[in-house]
Amino acid sequence: MKSASSPVRRRIFFAVTALIVLALDQTTKVLAETYLAAGSVSVIDGLLSFTLAYNKGAAFSLSFGATWILTLFSIAAVIALLIYGPKAKTSDWSFIAGLVLGGAAGNGIDRIFRQPEFFNGHVVDFIQIPFNFAIFNLADTFLVIGVALAILRTAMGDEIGGGRAK
Repeated sequence: MKSASSPVRRRIFFAVTALIVLALDQTTKVLAETYLAAGSVSVIDGLLSFTLAYNKGAAFSLSFGATWILTLFSIAAVIALLIYGPKAKTSDWSFIAGLVLGGAAGNGIDRIFRQPEFFNGHVVDFIQIPFNFAIFNLADTFLVIGVALAILRTAMGDEIGGGRAK
């Protein structure tokens, strides 16, 4: 029997993490479009509300304008993660790569297949917090968590993907 950190188990962990993130993201976007079309819903008064928004810009509704460029970037990120994610040398890095892949794929699917047109779609955002922060979605959240964990791991001396920096 292989150990918990065997390459096969790390690949499965990577794939399952990415699929869970993608499923959560796409499911919550469908729910947002179904239940939030009439307006905003306060979840925690003054702290969290759900408000449906369609984002043609970058993450967290940052405007950019050329959605097709962001679509190409999403596709490139997904391809790179599909190539390098399974090569992670630790479970931590498999998890990080899965978070980032799931988030990138979630927003990429929106950009490719959602309205207003193929390959130029708008990303569904719905999570709103105070302080005039942009409306975002779970894909954005998982992307930020994954990147933050990668920065933390590298700051602690890891090479990207696992192993110790020299």
